[in-house]
Amino acid sequence: MSKKTIPLSDSAASAPASFEAAMADLAQLVAQMEEGQLPLEASVAAYQRGAQLVRYCAAQLDRVEAQVKVLDGDMLKPFDEGGTDEAQQ
Repeated sequence: MSKKTIPLSDSAASAPASFEAAMADLAQLVAQMEEGQLPLEASVAAYQRGAQLVRYCAAQLDRVEAQVKVLDGDMLKPFDEGGTDEAQQ
């Protein structure tokens, strides 16, 4: 099985298409770096790109977490505002 090498100069300038794409790119970067076959400059570029991907993924997770909290809050409102909750009976 051939491994896809991420072209660091191209990928460093582009934003990931999705969280899943960012995670896949990050996994490939980690594998390339763990192999120890990258020249020094490519290793530094891979590290920079990896840091960008980690920040992107963390921001996406924070955004989704905030959405879930809003949805949970909306679902719980009827019970908090005197709805028919088993605990109130």
